[in-house]
Amino acid sequence: MADENFWNNREKAQVAIDEATGIRGKIEPVLRLEKTLDDCRVMIELGEAEPPAAQAQIETDIGRDLEKFFKEVETLELKLFLNGPHDRKNCIMSINAGAGGTESCDWASMLLRMYQRWFELRGWEVEVTDALTGETAGIKSATLLVKGENAYGFCKAERGVHRLVRISPFDSNKRRHTSFASVDTIAEIEETDSDIVVPPNEFHVDTFRSGGKGGQNVNKVETAVRITHIPTGLVVASQTQRSQHQNRATAMKLLLSRIYAQRVDAQKAEMERFYGDKGSVSWGNQIRSYVFQPYRMVKDLRTGVETSNVQGVMDGELDPFVNGWLRAGGPMKRMQGVKDDEE
Repeated sequence: MADENFWNNREKAQVAIDEATGIRGKIEPVLRLEKTLDDCRVMIELGEAEPPAAQAQIETDIGRDLEKFFKEVETLELKLFLNGPHDRKNCIMSINAGAGGTESCDWASMLLRMYQRWFELRGWEVEVTDALTGETAGIKSATLLVKGENAYGFCKAERGVHRLVRISPFDSNKRRHTSFASVDTIAEIEETDSDIVVPPNEFHVDTFRSGGKGGQNVNKVETAVRITHIPTGLVVASQTQRSQHQNRATAMKLLLSRIYAQRVDAQKAEMERFYGDKGSVSWGNQIRSYVFQPYRMVKDLRTGVETSNVQGVMDGELDPFVNGWLRAGGPMKRMQGVKDDEE
């Protein structure tokens, strides 16, 4: 990076900077933790020569420092689980309403809010690139671009079917209803990535007028972009940016990411069978249940992690579930367990 020609190619320079940042992110926390331990050892040695009253205060200070130390160790340990080839990349998350009609559309909008709160708590940036509203309430689907450190590595724990049990606000008889929505996550693939290259003759670009807020420009000019991948039939769209060029760049990222995810699923059919396949968006395929009535509980059916603080979960407190999934070994451990059973 100190080379005088470093900035001649900005794209390569950015790749090098990102790599350096990743390396520092692994080294600096370890050095900081080592310094904390050294400081504790020095305080213990100094405290041995102090009177009992002073020793009590030193012991309290050391206990407080060690409590912070163990929290940082836990955070660093979780990062070690994120060793996939694309775990450090941004994430494209899709939320789709399933069986249940209006109930499921409302449930999908509740999940959208929950994840937006979670992203805010983690300090990530989120952008809703496409959304389709429900006929009565909620949303039928939404696509989000999540930008942050290890965004895909953490978000991939949420891939699957989510089940809601509650007394329906849309039922005049106040009956209990069960609703489903699916969440899909894929890593963001840039056009400069060598993992996938799509020839220009394999996709078709359409432009159309954006809907909703944004002023005369986005409503009168065809700024929204829809791209269709001809061989696979995949279709992506972006209409949130103010210019057609920005929407095209966003849509192309979405398309490349979906094509790459599809190819990986095809190459790793066995892993897809045990991990990636979300199943139909209905009963019996859920990864997590959110029960509002007759009792209050959110339970992850893969790891057994559960809590009665339903409101906290809906406000974005998802780390216990995501961390539990990562500590359980994610997809690899479950796949290995199935293989052992087959043998």
